[in-house]
Amino acid sequence: MSPIRLSITTMRIVVLMIFVQLADACGPGRGIGGQRRGRKLTPLVFKEHVPNVSENTLGASGLAEGAITRDDDRFRDLVPNYNRDIIFKDDEGTGADRLMTQRCKEKLNTLAWSVMNQWPGVKLRVTEAWAEERLHGHESLHYEGRAVDITTSDKDKSKYGMLARLAVEAGFDWVFYESRGYIHCSVKSDSSQASYTSGCFTASSTVVTESGERRRLSDLRIGERVLSIDEDGRPAFSEVMLFLDRNADEERQFVHIEADGNTHLSVTPSHLLMSVDSVGSRSFVFADSIEEGDLLLVAVNGTTLVPRRVLRVSVAVSRGVFAPLTRHGTVIVDSVAASCYALVESQSVAHWSFLPVRAATTISRWFSATKVPEASRQNGIHWYAKALYAIKDYVLPAKLLHH
Repeated sequence: MSPIRLSITTMRIVVLMIFVQLADACGPGRGIGGQRRGRKLTPLVFKEHVPNVSENTLGASGLAEGAITRDDDRFRDLVPNYNRDIIFKDDEGTGADRLMTQRCKEKLNTLAWSVMNQWPGVKLRVTEAWAEERLHGHESLHYEGRAVDITTSDKDKSKYGMLARLAVEAGFDWVFYESRGYIHCSVKSDSSQASYTSGCFTASSTVVTESGERRRLSDLRIGERVLSIDEDGRPAFSEVMLFLDRNADEERQFVHIEADGNTHLSVTPSHLLMSVDSVGSRSFVFADSIEEGDLLLVAVNGTTLVPRRVLRVSVAVSRGVFAPLTRHGTVIVDSVAASCYALVESQSVAHWSFLPVRAATTISRWFSATKVPEASRQNGIHWYAKALYAIKDYVLPAKLLHH
């Protein structure tokens, strides 16, 4: 059997073992259908919003991308919702309340089912979706078809707290018990969603190779050793085993972080970065949870990690996505200490799940004493990473997952 076939076989066997182990270790998970069976839902209280951040932030529905008018090219991206289990108020008589983004439509349809299950005979009612009349705030997501105002068909205000909770469970990215007369819900833009399906850096992001050269990720080769962080938390060189994601042409939305010492890093929102608190305790956190004033670890002279204070966090769209996987599961990119992983807020769980990759690389070494670094012909997410992403929602507790 060839080394490549043996490696793939080994990976497939071990990945099955990992799936079983993760399921045993983390309990039954949410399973198909979302919420845990038998879990008691708590209604939102008046003026409460989930998550507890502003609507137009990365941790919620994201920044406004600009109003959509009927003459706008983006108008064709809005889709009508003809779900018979939803009542659309449509005061204007233009059908505007049926227009929304695809993501908003999906969440709304899920919520409609939840409402009927919660209150038999009652339907979901939409009082406002896409808005073309400027009756909302300047950055309102209604103008982009990303927000809806909802009630129940019986207009029973005593149900609205639970309606808001059901909207959270349905997957809306921001839910606000805004008024005694309705619940406001919104979603991330469809164009930003690819940024949450994996974790990557930009093509122009750089790493330091063992030879001391600073190399763009777009030029990095499999088998090269780059500056990373070892098990003891110190800078060390580690082999690049593969790319979890690699696509030179894809555009993604990135979190752009500026920190002391002229430090700049662009990374997708769901990627893990190494943060440090005021007492020096280190942890890996999602990039879109980083705020001004937080401390990140930055490599100085390739030998020392020092905390640098974050000065500014913004959002930018860039072309090219690259996510190298090192043997240590960490990498220092643009001098910032980062994980190789994303989507799961646990470095140990993520690193353990890629044990088959490390085993396959070791096995390959047995058949090739000297391995020449090779260019990756990969385009897109690696098949093994894609398999793990597909099952993470069913085997891991919700608190570890990026939403």
